[in-house]
Amino acid sequence: MPSVQSRKARPSDGARSSASSPSFPKPRAHRLRWRVADIAVGAALSVACGVVFWGFNFAYASVSPLIGAVLPGLASILHGFWYFSGTLAVLIIRKPGAAVYVNVVGSLVEGLLGSQYAMTFVLLSAALQGLFAELPFMVTRYRRFTLALSVCSGALTALEYGVYLLLFRFQGVAFLSPRGIIHMISELVGGVLVAGVMSWFLYVAIARAGVLDRFESGRAIRGAIDA
Repeated sequence: MPSVQSRKARPSDGARSSASSPSFPKPRAHRLRWRVADIAVGAALSVACGVVFWGFNFAYASVSPLIGAVLPGLASILHGFWYFSGTLAVLIIRKPGAAVYVNVVGSLVEGLLGSQYAMTFVLLSAALQGLFAELPFMVTRYRRFTLALSVCSGALTALEYGVYLLLFRFQGVAFLSPRGIIHMISELVGGVLVAGVMSWFLYVAIARAGVLDRFESGRAIRGAIDA
């Protein structure tokens, strides 16, 4: 007859099954939760982008007629400077809603500095641009952040903004007219180059400077450098 001590030392069936079964790491739900630091960095980025939007308004008003005179619709290649902030925000903050947050707050800063565009149009456009900028990262559940996804983000934002302009701002321009086609091609090229490629390398430069060391986005770049 086994002793009481041996019975106590013998593991139960539940303990044996749990010991033999593989342990899987729990999903880090907190990874997508906004922190105070994320809000602060987003606010700082919004102010910086708002100043860029404001300055670009004047530059675009001067340059776009000259480019449009060369080829109607070609000036749309510059529009990426109005929505690069969405892709950049997701690359840096890596939280759901980062692009919408930075775009909208940045547009409010632009309005406070003085804008020739109606704020209703600007804020609605900013929110839509932010939503489309997040779509590629949303598909990966905000787990992957690469140059390819950044380019995809810029292209989707350009597609949305190009169609938005044809529907609500360029109502006299047909989608399949020469100007409409040139506008959409130029929009997509600008979105890829400015909102996609430029935003990626701008993010990498900021991370390499050590500004983002407290964030996952910064540690990813610094870790790659150290390796």
